[in-house]
Amino acid sequence: MTSADDPEVPERKPIVPGVASALSPLVRRIVANNPGRMTGPGTNTYLVGIDEIVVIDPGPDDPEHLDAIAGCGGDRIRWIACTHTHIDHFPGVAGLKERTGAEVLAFDARDGLEIDRSLADGDPIEATEFVLRAVHTPGHASNHLCYLLEQERMLFSGDHIMEGSTVVIRPPDGDMAAYLEQLERLKAWRPRLKSIAPGHGYLIEQPAAKIDEYLAHRAMREAQVLDCVKSGTKTVKKIVPALYPDLVEELIPMAEGTVEAHLIKLKDEKRVKRSGKSWSTA
Repeated sequence: MTSADDPEVPERKPIVPGVASALSPLVRRIVANNPGRMTGPGTNTYLVGIDEIVVIDPGPDDPEHLDAIAGCGGDRIRWIACTHTHIDHFPGVAGLKERTGAEVLAFDARDGLEIDRSLADGDPIEATEFVLRAVHTPGHASNHLCYLLEQERMLFSGDHIMEGSTVVIRPPDGDMAAYLEQLERLKAWRPRLKSIAPGHGYLIEQPAAKIDEYLAHRAMREAQVLDCVKSGTKTVKKIVPALYPDLVEELIPMAEGTVEAHLIKLKDEKRVKRSGKSWSTA
């Protein structure tokens, strides 16, 4: 039961793969049918615009998902924009381009992704009704782009910020220092972000709180990693079970990558040093 001072929080609609959901006057979301430990309910594909449409992250090469995107946007799909080249976000690009003839945009061509035009930090995608601006956010991946819908101050965050979980940072392409720097940059963004549309999960309607939560979590984890090294737990293989005692085996490589990313950041700050696979305080 709730009182007038403690109103009931509205229940969120379940995420259903293949069904277009309107998130704002300009934005619709279609979720791919690839749920899992790393993808949550599935990869979010966004259609931005009405008269001219940008598709952000077509997701996996799943014909049913690509048909749903093409069916929703039709010949109004002008651009396909990728946040980064991880396999749950970009393999559907080729199939969607075949269906629509749209121009493919990303930070660079890599990992099998072929593009028509590269986007750098600040580059716009200009449509009749809106401007979508690329924001280079390395950290989770060195070629990671977020996209800012300026008219609605909605940030399409790919895997830089997710709903329901934190982000894996795995060297060598993942960089913890760069990741934290970009979180701070988004926290200081003006005019302030109104919402974040993540690559996985629900729309984030309190961006500042979510970014603060991420920064606090990473600071806590860094302190734990440093404490492990100080107490004599000197390898990544031993630090991970100390910090993640109940982790399922499938996620152990992800945790090992993130711990290593923290250690590399601490090494660059001359707070720890490395000898082979062993770490010690500097």
